[in-house]
Amino acid sequence: MERKRSAGILLPISSLPSAYGIGTIGKEAYSFVNFLVKANQTYWQVLPIGPTSYGDSPYQSFSSFAGNPYFIDLDILVKEGLLEKKDLRSLKVEDERYVDYGRLYETRYPVLYKAYLKGKETCREAFEKFVKDNASWLEDYALFMAIKKHFDMRSWLEWPDELIRERKPEAVNHYKEELKDDVAFYEFLQYLFYDQYEKLRKYANSKGIKIIGDLPIYVAMDSADVWSDSKQFQLDENTKVPKDVAGVPPDYFSKNGQLWGNPLYDWKYMKTTGYKWWIDRVAGVAKFFDVIRIDHFRGFEDYWAVKYGEKTAKGGHWEKGPSVDFVKVLRDWFRDVQFIAEDLGVITEDVTKLLKESGFPGMRVLEFGMTPDGTSYHCPHNQVENCVCYIATHDNCPIMGWIADAKPKDLDYAKRYYGLNEEEGYNFGFIRGGMSSVAFLFVAQMQDYLGLGNEATINRPGTLGNWKWRMLKGEANSALAKKISLITHTYHRDRQK
Repeated sequence: MERKRSAGILLPISSLPSAYGIGTIGKEAYSFVNFLVKANQTYWQVLPIGPTSYGDSPYQSFSSFAGNPYFIDLDILVKEGLLEKKDLRSLKVEDERYVDYGRLYETRYPVLYKAYLKGKETCREAFEKFVKDNASWLEDYALFMAIKKHFDMRSWLEWPDELIRERKPEAVNHYKEELKDDVAFYEFLQYLFYDQYEKLRKYANSKGIKIIGDLPIYVAMDSADVWSDSKQFQLDENTKVPKDVAGVPPDYFSKNGQLWGNPLYDWKYMKTTGYKWWIDRVAGVAKFFDVIRIDHFRGFEDYWAVKYGEKTAKGGHWEKGPSVDFVKVLRDWFRDVQFIAEDLGVITEDVTKLLKESGFPGMRVLEFGMTPDGTSYHCPHNQVENCVCYIATHDNCPIMGWIADAKPKDLDYAKRYYGLNEEEGYNFGFIRGGMSSVAFLFVAQMQDYLGLGNEATINRPGTLGNWKWRMLKGEANSALAKKISLITHTYHRDRQK
């Protein structure tokens, strides 16, 4: 990854303004790119962008390769003649601050189906080419989604037809034929998403803006990835349920740990294939992003395994991961791909060694560093150049929320450390501290620039009802961009052109 001092802003696509309930890759996404340019930024971090399932988390997606259909911009479809303006009237929402995923699920797909009915004919040639070019993953994903819809969106482990659960050829052929219209619909949604997203990324790159996206270390159990290639995972041969599932031990976020529930990889089997599954997956993600942030990087060294059926992650145990053997394959295979390693959590000497071996920059989080003894490696004076400095991640509250909840001694230390004052704004005091860090890249959440608090937290690990906060139209304005640009220039993080 380039080591020129630079800065970026974290804002999920779902958090962009829109009159239709959720951010999209349309006009407001282009406007935000323009805002980043005016703000003297180089990077836009968007988190994962796959289709979401129960809990609405992009880290629990139905596919590692598919894009989220909710992000398809409807106004663009109107301009292209696939929808009419009257089709969108019922989709407008009163509350533009928070996403209502239940309403989205009920209202968005019928409208997108209208676009499909027109587009499957008017876009036939381009659509068929897209299907052919992406057959390696698209066929399984579209069939998976069509069967889920057929069985009332139940997890594939609960499908009443055992033959299709086990992907018996005769069952696969049967459902391909019986559900061919729904299969084509889900394929068409991906055609629309890829077309719109590719244009947005090209526009961002033409303006000197690079997109950082996340690669979740695990995939969802209820996903096309697991259903279509179950031998890659530690599953019971007969029932296909996981033997153990993923999580993390008790930590900063939860006294019971975090029970993610994802199936764990069969790393021994993966090694015999040269890690082909991972190579394909990373290659797919690289189509979306200029920089890939590897979620839970420490899981490649050791991972927390929890017996399937447990209610919390407390009773789990550490298992050895593929370590340097795998990371070398990743690094050497993707020499033109830039990575960031999310090295947060319980970090051992072995994890530190693995990170050094990879050469990937790690992460430092200012909210974790404000302990009065000053020894935290998250403190700016303890950071290194080869890292990305964050005020907070999407799993933390914005800095004004941290200030509201901080222990008095920690807040007093922060005031002394950063010289916080009300005239500048406590949020900009932290921003100034991160900008001045030796870290080559500094990233702040958009909420930190807006001075928002706990009400604007993207995700609270271990809870439901997340991923809802959205920026309102007009909040990313010229005055704010000018202010951000000045502080970015002051600390020599000017946009890379």
